[in-house]
Order: sequence, then structure tokens, then C-alpha cells
Amino acid sequence: MPVEKLVNDAVVRKIPIPGVKKTYIRKVMVKKGSTTVIQTPPEYKTITKTVLVKDARTEEVVVPAVYRSVTKQVLVKKGGLSSWKAVDCSLIENNPLPINCDFASAVLNEGAKTIIDARLLPILEDGVAVFIESHTDMRDTKKDNQDLSDRRAKTVTDYLISKGINPTQLYAKGFGETRLLNKCSDGVKCSEAEHAVNRRTTFRVVNQR
Repeated sequence: MPVEKLVNDAVVRKIPIPGVKKTYIRKVMVKKGSTTVIQTPPEYKTITKTVLVKDARTEEVVVPAVYRSVTKQVLVKKGGLSSWKAVDCSLIENNPLPINCDFASAVLNEGAKTIIDARLLPILEDGVAVFIESHTDMRDTKKDNQDLSDRRAKTVTDYLISKGINPTQLYAKGFGETRLLNKCSDGVKCSEAEHAVNRRTTFRVVNQR
């Protein structure tokens, strides 16, 4: 086996290393610390609080009863439809009812009632049900326009009920300013005639009885 041997004995030598000089910065106290007494002026503030003036108590109040007549349909005898009536296909699409209301109004004038009598009443008297939709222009807030369109749709149904139409034949909904027919949206300047186009009521047949 190969063996490594030390040729000379080990020796120690002293080698001088040059010194390194460096500047250190430190903070020292020039004079002893001291304290000073400073008087702070008081601050005044009014504090409001709620206090109980007298002990809580309960009181019984008599609320008068509210009586209301409710009309409902009942089945007199069992049976089904004995016949079907033909309905014009165009009636299942939205048909305009030219009763444009005045701005911010849900009142039916005599002209509007005459149109309803001529266009819508005969269809309902034939035994079908209709969906009445009412719309507004974009003027006023969205919330107010939604409320206005709901009132316009209800005005039409209330008038039809007053003419003897069964409430179960009528479905009504207001759409506010969500279904404009022209460019007259928020920020667009339009004429009164253009706004009037969006103040409309339509109807469509939804089923037969």
C-alpha cells in the first residue's frame, strides 16, 4: 500500500500584521438632564347625554278592526272546457293601446276610456285574459317612474273591473323607463313628442278561459 511520509519536521514562524486604524463616533452628555414644570390650562367641554326621565311603562291601545270585502271564485260543479274560441294570433303580441298619459300623470281621461272601450273591452268580454304593460319616459327618477308605471297599469285594470270584467282575466305590470322605444335616455335632449312615444300602455292575450 502507498504511504506518505513527512520529509521535514514542522516549524512555526511569526509574521507581523500591520495595524488597522478606524474612527468611532459616540454621543456624550454635555450637561446633566433636568425637568421643567409647565402649567397646562384646563379645557372645558359640554357633554350631552340621554337620561331616563321616568320609568318605562306599557300601555294597551285598542286598534279598531279593519273590515274588507274579498271577492273570490269558487267551483260550482266539476267540468272542463266545453269549447275553444279562436283568437287572432296578432293579439298574443304586445299591441299598443294609444292612451298616452300626460307627463307624471296616471289619470285616464274620457278619450282614453273611449279607446279602451273600443279596443280592449270587446276582447275581454270574449272570455280571454290579457297582460297589460305600462311604460314611462326617462324624466324623473327611476324609482318614481317605476311607481308611476305601476299606477298607470293599475288605473287601466281598475277601469276594466268597473266595466264588469272579472279581475282574474287581468294581469298588469309597470316597467318604468326600462323599455324605451327611442333614443330618449338619460342625458339625451328630446322633444315632447319623442318623450310621449315612451309614455305608452300595451296589452297582449296570455290565455283563454
